[in-house]
Amino acid sequence: MVTGSYNRRAACRPSQRRWLAVGLLSLCILSLSTPSQSIGQTGADDAPLRELPVPAVVAKVRPSVVTVLTRGALPGGSQHGAHPGSGSGVILDAGGYILTNNHLVQGVTSVVVGLSTGRLTPGRVVARDFLLDLALVRITAPDLVPAEFTRRAAFEIGETVIAIGNPLALKGGSTVTVGVISALDRSVLTPEGETLYDLLQTDAAINPGNSGGPLVDRYGQVIGINVAIAPSAQAISYAIAMEAITPHIQSMIVRGSVWRPDLGLIPVTVTPSVAASFDLESDRGILALQVDPTKSAGQAGLQSGDVVTAIDSHQIYNIGDFWHAVGGAGEQMAFQITAQGKTGTATITVSRSRPPQP
Repeated sequence: MVTGSYNRRAACRPSQRRWLAVGLLSLCILSLSTPSQSIGQTGADDAPLRELPVPAVVAKVRPSVVTVLTRGALPGGSQHGAHPGSGSGVILDAGGYILTNNHLVQGVTSVVVGLSTGRLTPGRVVARDFLLDLALVRITAPDLVPAEFTRRAAFEIGETVIAIGNPLALKGGSTVTVGVISALDRSVLTPEGETLYDLLQTDAAINPGNSGGPLVDRYGQVIGINVAIAPSAQAISYAIAMEAITPHIQSMIVRGSVWRPDLGLIPVTVTPSVAASFDLESDRGILALQVDPTKSAGQAGLQSGDVVTAIDSHQIYNIGDFWHAVGGAGEQMAFQITAQGKTGTATITVSRSRPPQP
């Protein structure tokens, strides 16, 4: 997590998107972590789940939680602030994949990973995605303990959850806090102008350095990755639900990035500076650049310089909104566009074929 001016490592600035359900919030982004090929597994078999006491949950999950250190940060930060470049992560598999937040490792290719045993080992950033704020780090170490990830798609408001991470990079290993799921399916706007979707809201205490640490249920399974807090409020924190993360892990392992359909355009969030640079009349949406006339967007009539303001019934404010709407649409979607003050609709057919798996 971060506090500061929300460059994802500093204090958070107030959100400015009035349309978000969560209202005007200052968000602090944390760091994420999830499993690799084995993501979503609930164990060796499909035996009925059994709730565990909180201490038993902690004993089960804590060996899978790591500290991710960048920019020369060392364990043992001050109690008065976060150690620069420190966050958390969770072990995905015995092959050494660790999931964390992209904002934690932004601009770096190598990190130091602190295991629950106290051992420090070098790690390499092998995949990242800005829009999901996900990154994969890989280490080489023996006897790694992968976390167990939920297959549940439904959760109840009020059910007990446990957050595990290394806030403030304190010595002595990870910190545990307990709370409940306060709300489901939240969307929040980051101070960088992009939207995070599919968030679980919790009142479990989250602090700087919890970035990337897991949010765990009473079955000892990871249900989300702690990613953001509202510092102007009390006990409002967010985790990306595993249901939203799981479909992208294999793509990140194989490709180093999240696979998204090739529409034949480059989307750019319309900001005041972009609007001024391109002399746009629209003050929101995404600007379509380098539209390829041989691909789906160009074949549907979209041209470079058009601004997409809605897809089907979903209003578009930024790139996060754009890809979230594309991902939730069917084979065909209606793009509401503006061009030189005129409005129109382009129906685009999208290929859902995915790259071959290894």
